[in-house]
Amino acid sequence: MNKQLIYILISLLLLTACGGSDKSKEKSLSSDFEIPDSILYDGELQISEKAMKDIVQNISSPVEIAALIKAVGVPYTKNHLATTDYVDHYNTAFKKALGLGIFGADLGYQNMYNKTGSVLEYISAIKSLADGIRVGQFFDFSTLKRLVSNNQNLDSLMTISVQNFNQMDRYLRENNRSNLSSLIVAGVWIESMHLLGATIKESKNSALSEKIGEQKIILSNLMLLLRNYERDPKFKDLINDLTEVQEIYKEVRITYEKGEPEAVEENGMLVFKQNDKQFIDISDETLITIIDKTNKIRNKIIQL
Repeated sequence: MNKQLIYILISLLLLTACGGSDKSKEKSLSSDFEIPDSILYDGELQISEKAMKDIVQNISSPVEIAALIKAVGVPYTKNHLATTDYVDHYNTAFKKALGLGIFGADLGYQNMYNKTGSVLEYISAIKSLADGIRVGQFFDFSTLKRLVSNNQNLDSLMTISVQNFNQMDRYLRENNRSNLSSLIVAGVWIESMHLLGATIKESKNSALSEKIGEQKIILSNLMLLLRNYERDPKFKDLINDLTEVQEIYKEVRITYEKGEPEAVEENGMLVFKQNDKQFIDISDETLITIIDKTNKIRNKIIQL
């Protein structure tokens, strides 16, 4: 599995203490709940697991975004985070799934700055939202608290996270709710954009600005995923909002310069890597317009 996907999963912290549950357990859990018809619409086409991974792996993870923000010397600011005070206001499956992604991105940001104290608030919020869309069985609150307290390393979290997100995603698909997986990914992207934009407005930096410009390609991938569900009115509203961001991104130019291949050792094997360069051309005006528009979308989701 691609590292980008792994880091997204880690940031969402959909973890369990043991290796996971088998299919029979998942089926029995699904039969315990009556799922409203309003959240069963599964899109025009069935999205394969490989297609989902291919799209998700190209979305910048909150861990990557937070690492970039920290690397350029910008201090931690809790004011940039979505509040956990009114989790009960995420009162539909649509909002809960988006909220999972948003709070997951905020967790990635906090973990990068080792803000252990406030992390527990966000873990609790995510647990509540996960229970609300019937995926709480893939989320062990006690284990999460222990992992945070013991500052477990990234490799340990990666191993657990990959297993359990795959179980959650498979469970949602088998129960005709893959639309919720798509919303979680959308929430991650929207909040990561917000964190980048808020940081740029406080401390302008070329590396952060280029990362915003790079999202032109990533947003296109995300839209391919979301448009599969555009017959759902709630999805249609979100798609319309993000389409406006895509229109602004037409002003951003991304070009590439082919570089020389380089021989490197990976896992004891010699592999060749192509050292291509990417150039982002984004004006200050376009940058601020993108930031402001995505921030409006984000605030529309978290509005109380």
